[in-house]
Amino acid sequence: MSKSYYEILGVGKDASAEAIKKAYRKLAMKYHPDRNQDNPEAEERFKEAAEAYEVLSDLQKRRIYDTYGKEGLRNSGYSGPGNSEDIFSHINDLFGDLFGFGGGTRGRRRDPNAPVQGEDLRYDIRISFMEAVHGVTRQVEVTKRETCWTCEGSGARPGHKPQVCPSCHGRGQVIRSQGFFQVTTTCPHCNGAGQIITDPCNDCHGEGLVNRTKKVSIRIPAGVDTGSRMRLSGEGEGGRRGGPSGDLYVVIHVDEHEHFQRDGQTIYLRLPVSMVRAALGCEAEVPTIHGTSKLKIPAGTQSGERFVLRGEGVASLRGGGKGDMVVEVQVQTPVKLTKEQKELLREFDALSKEHEEEGFFARLFHGSLGKQKKKSEASEKVANV
Repeated sequence: MSKSYYEILGVGKDASAEAIKKAYRKLAMKYHPDRNQDNPEAEERFKEAAEAYEVLSDLQKRRIYDTYGKEGLRNSGYSGPGNSEDIFSHINDLFGDLFGFGGGTRGRRRDPNAPVQGEDLRYDIRISFMEAVHGVTRQVEVTKRETCWTCEGSGARPGHKPQVCPSCHGRGQVIRSQGFFQVTTTCPHCNGAGQIITDPCNDCHGEGLVNRTKKVSIRIPAGVDTGSRMRLSGEGEGGRRGGPSGDLYVVIHVDEHEHFQRDGQTIYLRLPVSMVRAALGCEAEVPTIHGTSKLKIPAGTQSGERFVLRGEGVASLRGGGKGDMVVEVQVQTPVKLTKEQKELLREFDALSKEHEEEGFFARLFHGSLGKQKKKSEASEKVANV
């Protein structure tokens, strides 16, 4: 699709959740296949609207899309709204299915024994500044619902099988008439599962999932920053009826450093230098995120001047080397001087004043003399005329 999700729904980037929902409902009712059975273009527009709504109605997906676009969504594991059955099921749950006239795709019978994939989970982890710079491996405990080993996720006691729901006959939905429309809602008897468990498993009590705490090893690469996300495939909630497990998304939070500041791959440091060393010039030993480095400070360096140490920054997550380090010199004024130091500074001040005054009077004298000479020459030219 060449259009953005906002353009597909006809809303602005600052649209509220309610405005997005309203725009989607309008498009879904207009392009629903049950109302456009001989129009393949309408079905395509219907699917586009469903995909746009699924992303923009989810705060986390919308934030990723606004920052990184569709490529960012794919990198985060999102692969679209699914097949037509998933789309129609989603609409039924959201709007009560007030779209069609019965039949069509909505009437398809669900397979109550179909595998169900586990839900994705999120884990927030906090690491130090240096751990983010150099990378670290953490062992964490994650409490999640895993597939029940006793019933293998079916929810039924071993040797027993779930029964087809007598209310919806396995469809997971019930249909009732409302004026000219047929309203399809989730079956209240089986909660949309299409089946009921008459003999539940003793361990999971019919859920097919049990709570367990698992140790997970998280290898955090060098160069991550606050907001970085990692996906651990298969470490999410367990699946049911033979379905695969979901994924675990790890969100990184990085603590600040006492001395270093970071902007992307660049590291910033304020380096205190004495007034004498700044005036005379020196070679300073500078702490970096990789150890220490030598920096030549030229004579006469002023407070606030910056110097760049190449390759002393943060490694790129995508490869391509390290960033730089920017050192800002902060010239320090001496305090708590001894009597001898004060006398030396007074002598230095006197010499400085004498030199400054000589320079000042020299500039003043030469400037006045030059103006007077030019004035005299101009007068002579006028007299000669």
